[in-house]
Amino acid sequence: MVWGGLFLSLGRPTQEQQKSCLAAAGGFNYDADLRGATRLISASASTAESAAGAAETSDKALMERGFFVNRSRVLIGSGADTFVQAKTALLSWRHLSLGWANVEPETVVKVGTRFCICYKEVIPWVMLPLQIAYVMDGSKSKGSRSMFAFGSGTLQGHLLAGEERFSVEVDEEDRVWYEVVSLSKPAHVLATLCYPYVQLRQKHFAHQSGQAIRKHLSTAK
Repeated sequence: MVWGGLFLSLGRPTQEQQKSCLAAAGGFNYDADLRGATRLISASASTAESAAGAAETSDKALMERGFFVNRSRVLIGSGADTFVQAKTALLSWRHLSLGWANVEPETVVKVGTRFCICYKEVIPWVMLPLQIAYVMDGSKSKGSRSMFAFGSGTLQGHLLAGEERFSVEVDEEDRVWYEVVSLSKPAHVLATLCYPYVQLRQKHFAHQSGQAIRKHLSTAK
């Protein structure tokens, strides 16, 4: 059902409900010049220090435009095998197998794919429509470091307006990192009224996603 522009379900949304949500959702609901703003900064073009500086500068510019920027980075292991397992986990949406939030695991990770994050808040489930805006796969490029990332933009009918990136990468010391980066601002009156709570939930979501990846890797060994 649709309530106040939101796509709701009293039970866990079925695939048919999600298809209806995506059919009714419009296009991206955030600024065109920010499409791809969450892209992973290439380590080949910068040192870790300069990359961090560039991210800080970018975050300040986004905050000046009214966006909340959330970054969560967690060490998940080391070595090529860990990276491959982590990339596979992202491709099968293991990072969003949270119980209270999930994505259909068969959803193909490619530019243009539209999907729903199904999120339970108290009683109803909320279907949040998104579309994959970009995919970065350094593991397929000869001479590039091992990294994989994709970013999804919010569509009309989402509580928020913005973009979120999930990535795994190997650093110079062969450590494997999982990172969630998002930029967002309210796109619905409910999100506006409860925005401090929404921000806390975003941080919790990113933390839980990191724990889900770690759990998956520990059971995959």
